[in-house]
Amino acid sequence: MYLIDSHCHLNIIKKKYTDNIKDILQQASNNDVKLILNVATSIDYYIESSQLFKNNKYILHSCGIHPLDESIYHTNNINKLEDSIINNNNITALGETGLDFYYTNTTKNIQIDAFKQHIYLSIKYNIPIIIHTRNANKDTINILSNQESLSCSGVVHSFTGDINMARKLLDLGLYISLSGIITFKNALHIKNMAKFIPVNRLLIETDSPYLSPEPYRGQYNKPSNLLYIAKYLAQLKQISVTDITRIIKKNFYSLFSLSK
Repeated sequence: MYLIDSHCHLNIIKKKYTDNIKDILQQASNNDVKLILNVATSIDYYIESSQLFKNNKYILHSCGIHPLDESIYHTNNINKLEDSIINNNNITALGETGLDFYYTNTTKNIQIDAFKQHIYLSIKYNIPIIIHTRNANKDTINILSNQESLSCSGVVHSFTGDINMARKLLDLGLYISLSGIITFKNALHIKNMAKFIPVNRLLIETDSPYLSPEPYRGQYNKPSNLLYIAKYLAQLKQISVTDITRIIKKNFYSLFSLSK
């Protein structure tokens, strides 16, 4: 099998936990995780990641500003984002970006503006975006449905919306990524939503170190746990895990325009 973790935060794992990052990557490889997209939450995070893993061809990089990251308040960071795109050739995706009104909506306008700027750069430089949406489904769809955003490609990560939301995202040509939440016993609506999404529009992720799947719920997450997510999704889709990982690999390579 060839598993791809489409959303992981290796820098956060390295900072918060004592496990050796090389051991964590080896565990991932042992569980057939052959490629990891290390997702930035700030420009500094991207720079750090680029240096930390510059000699590892199995780790890809995103660059962007998370809607809850403090650096979103600094307008010049969008200029820094564009400079990073221009001056580096290792940026596979922009983000994660998007909207998060779970804690407060006092920063709503700032988040919306930053999201639109990411979309603009995504289209300008033909780099897909990684979208985070939480308690902001209506605004997220409205922005993505805007005429100026329609040519933007990307993926909504760790999707927990309903089938109606999923249908709108699919109609916009976006991919949807599922995390370990699909293994949670009480996540029935997410399981049903996962059954609805065509397999040729799916990606999977760990969102490490968050959202550990069963049987590791309650522990910090690792890329190696992607295997459990893949197996569970295969059961939901009633196809073999080999087939589903083959299709998801094709999806990932297609979205991010990677050579085989």
